[in-house]
Amino acid sequence: MGIERMAVIGAGQMVSGIAQVAAQAGVEVVVADATPDLARRAVDRLGQTLSKLVEKGKLAAAEREKVLGRIRPAASLEDCAGADLAIEAVVENEAAKKDIFRKLDALLRPEALLASNTSSISITALAAATKRPDRFVGMHFMNPPPVMQLIEIIRGLQTSEATYQAAVALAKRFGKTTVTSKDSPGFIVNRILIPLLNEACFALQEGLASPEDIDTGVKLGLNHPMGPLTLADFIGLDTCLYIAEVLHRELGEDKYRPAPLLRSYVAAGWYGRKAGRGFYKYGG
Repeated sequence: MGIERMAVIGAGQMVSGIAQVAAQAGVEVVVADATPDLARRAVDRLGQTLSKLVEKGKLAAAEREKVLGRIRPAASLEDCAGADLAIEAVVENEAAKKDIFRKLDALLRPEALLASNTSSISITALAAATKRPDRFVGMHFMNPPPVMQLIEIIRGLQTSEATYQAAVALAKRFGKTTVTSKDSPGFIVNRILIPLLNEACFALQEGLASPEDIDTGVKLGLNHPMGPLTLADFIGLDTCLYIAEVLHRELGEDKYRPAPLLRSYVAAGWYGRKAGRGFYKYGG
């Protein structure tokens, strides 16, 4: 089925980015959150981002207005009822995601699709919380969505071929490259990335080198654009820990055990950039 109207659920940076990508591709977008004011702020934040692109000459002013004209904040979740696809991008918590999908399942038309932007939680389990598991798929955008080229498409056990093809077609309409993963913890990207970030935490914990030297060593030695500790701060150490715990629990191998130092930073509230403190300090 063609996707012309889309709902994005949540209010964080990922939501604004996904909404921007969709609107720039000509899709009508509703941004919804349990707190409507947060949805409005997400749309306002997107407007500011687009204004900066205009200032830098990367986007025409007229195009900015067209893109913003395709996006509106929802007063309530009920405003998502007309969507052809609803994609969830809330906190990485299985119970919270299932609660949202049960509500969306009751609101959306029977033929509408559901998708999750989860970075680690089972698509099969999330789909089972709905009455349309065959119309459920994982669409994992990389952060930030307007910049990053990749979207992981995850097929749950129940995902139909038509649903999968619709997700791939939409990603291509967004101008993205897709990879397909079976429904396994961490999927492709985080199955490989999180152990790397976690090992950097172990290296720092053991005093192998300073954060700066660990990051510089990986950047220049492995030709990565960003060091692992800087990247972990950008992702959010709480999110990194959650995904590491999923990998450790679901795969059952000690090599996925989260570093104690990572647990300590999260316990201290040092979540990275969003908290002003992680492996590095941020802000004034």
